Amino acid sequence: MVDVTPGEFEELVADALDEVPPDLLDLLDNVVFLVEDEAPADDPDLLGLYEGIPQTERDAGWGLANLPDTIRLFRGPLTRMCEDREDLREEVVITVVHEIAHHFGIDEQALHDLGWG
Repeated sequence: MVDVTPGEFEELVADALDEVPPDLLDLLDNVVFLVEDEAPADDPDLLGLYEGIPQTERDAGWGLANLPDTIRLFRGPLTRMCEDREDLREEVVITVVHEIAHHFGIDEQALHDLGWG
């Protein structure tokens, strides 16, 4: 387990977003990133969660009244699975990329096949 404050964890998330190529970030459409302490009770080991409509499923009417898609990162599960800060930094980057991929319509199996599982 890695002991980091909520503020330190948010900095790790910001650093992870800085590692995502700017051209890819520019393709995100109406997405907000949130940090929460714990995952939902029904999936307590969940590291991140994409909630929204992937770009591959949007139609011409999308966006007229849609709330932003949400990418949530869960500090508790991420810090508990890691042994040190470097491990945590790497897992946060992987989780950020993983959830961004869902926004683009990439499913779990494809992410695992690509090494981002």
